[in-house]
Amino acid sequence: MSTTTTATARDPRTLITADEFSGVAATVLDNNPGMDPGDADRIVEEALKFVAAAVMFPGGMRPSRTVDEGWHALILHTLVYARLCKDLGLFVHHVPERPDRSRHNPGALEETQSRIVAAGFAVDRTLWLGPSNGSVPVAAECEHTSCGDANCELNCSTSHPN
Repeated sequence: MSTTTTATARDPRTLITADEFSGVAATVLDNNPGMDPGDADRIVEEALKFVAAAVMFPGGMRPSRTVDEGWHALILHTLVYARLCKDLGLFVHHVPERPDRSRHNPGALEETQSRIVAAGFAVDRTLWLGPSNGSVPVAAECEHTSCGDANCELNCSTSHPN
C-alpha cells in the first residue's frame, strides 16, 4: 500500500466508534460484492479523513471515485454521520451530480489530499486514483466537480455550521 505518512498522523477510526466503523464498512461491502474487507476498511478510513479535512478547509474539496464510495456509505448511516459532523463542528453536505468521467480533475484530487495531510492524516494514495483506474473496483461512478467560489452550494462538499 502506498501511503503518505506523517510521524504523528491522526487515526481516523477515532472519529466514530468501532461498532459504527464496522457498520459503515459493512455497507461498503454490501454495495461491492466480492470486495476484500481490508479494502472496505481503507475506503471508510479515507472517507472519514475527507470529511474531517472538509470541516477544517471548507469548499473546493472532492473525493476520488473510490473514496466517494466510502463517503456515500457513511452518509447512509445518518445518525453516525450527523454526530460526526456535529463533533467536528460543521455539517459537510453532499451535493450529488450525474456520473461523468470527463469531469476528472487530477489537480483537485491532489489539492484534497494536501488538505487531508494538513489536517494531520496520512493519505492512502492508492485510493485517490482517477476514475478509469480500477485497482480497487467500487460501485460508485462519480467524481464531483470542484468549487472554490461563492457558488459552493454547487460543490460536492460544502460545510455549514451545525
